Amino acid sequence: MGLTFLLTAGGTGGHLFPAQALASELMRRGHAVELATDHRVGEIGRDFPARKMHVIASATLAGRSPLALARTAWKLGRGTLQARALLKSLRPDTVVGFGGYPTFPPMLAAWLTGTPSVLHEANAVMGRANRMLAARATAIATSFPLAGGTDPALASRTVRTGNPVRDAVIAAAAPYREPQPEGRFDLLVFGGSQGARFFSEVLPEALQCLEGHLRRRVRLVQQCRPEDLDRVKAAYDALGLEAELAPFFPDMPKRIADAHLVVCRSGASSVSELSVIGRPSILVPLPHALDNDQGRNAEVLAEAGGAWPIAQKDLDGPALAERIIDLMNAPARLAKAAAAARDVGRPDAVRRLADLVEHVASRRPVSALAQGDQSEETPS
Repeated sequence: MGLTFLLTAGGTGGHLFPAQALASELMRRGHAVELATDHRVGEIGRDFPARKMHVIASATLAGRSPLALARTAWKLGRGTLQARALLKSLRPDTVVGFGGYPTFPPMLAAWLTGTPSVLHEANAVMGRANRMLAARATAIATSFPLAGGTDPALASRTVRTGNPVRDAVIAAAAPYREPQPEGRFDLLVFGGSQGARFFSEVLPEALQCLEGHLRRRVRLVQQCRPEDLDRVKAAYDALGLEAELAPFFPDMPKRIADAHLVVCRSGASSVSELSVIGRPSILVPLPHALDNDQGRNAEVLAEAGGAWPIAQKDLDGPALAERIIDLMNAPARLAKAAAAARDVGRPDAVRRLADLVEHVASRRPVSALAQGDQSEETPS
């Protein structure tokens, strides 16, 4: 008889996509899966393979004034009561959290009700919500070696599984096609599940800097926020550039696989998908992040030779154009980076995480599996 798992994730792609991958794997193993998330889930959660989706109240620490903190505490408290009632009704064998403040109420409710739990950290730097929850989780799964190493107090409960990617990502993995001299050059630009206004500003300027014969080679696919679409389309039309623009691409794994070069943020899901599919990228970490998690994620792929990170403050149109021109004229370099990215991909991460989740559900000790960030063993 199958088990019941409650997955909880914030309503953005970086949190939902790994949860979606795990949900698919658990259902293949005959288990029931339900999802607790927040109101942002929208289009991203349309295909989430859960028996039922529950929207739980949550809030982030957006301000430090007494009033803002009181509002946050009230919302998180209300969400915890909602989550506790859900757990008592659902009686899941394990709760699995994927980060972000929407995971806080269900994971706290798991601790309060004595329900086993697994906390998954997608980034190379543990987020604030996960840091607060880690001490209360039965097990902690990591995707990358954590910056600064594993907290000794958590080492006996930490297993490196990798970051699960969706079935569509694994299916899209294919050998890299080197761009041909004077031939078509497929450029993909995206900024995470919510898009990135910065790319809508800098890409038109960069492509304007390309000489005509290079610009004619470019076939661009770019994710844009809805409010930027008309402006960006007009800029590309003026350049005579072939471009496909949209706020959301449901077939993003295929778009990545079709690309000769990707320009994007370095969220954990993006880095994991680039490495599993094996595509070279220019990574622009989200600036001003409290923990610089995207910066560290980019370093992981860059150290392997699969990406070229550039800080946003150092990037304008001409600077990006210079990088794109350099790489368009170096197909062998692109192919080498694609191979390097794929070498560090973890297509088996979802299996490893599912094994760990089942292990925790059986209430067997995690210490036998936990080897901190150096773990390369598959839980069993």
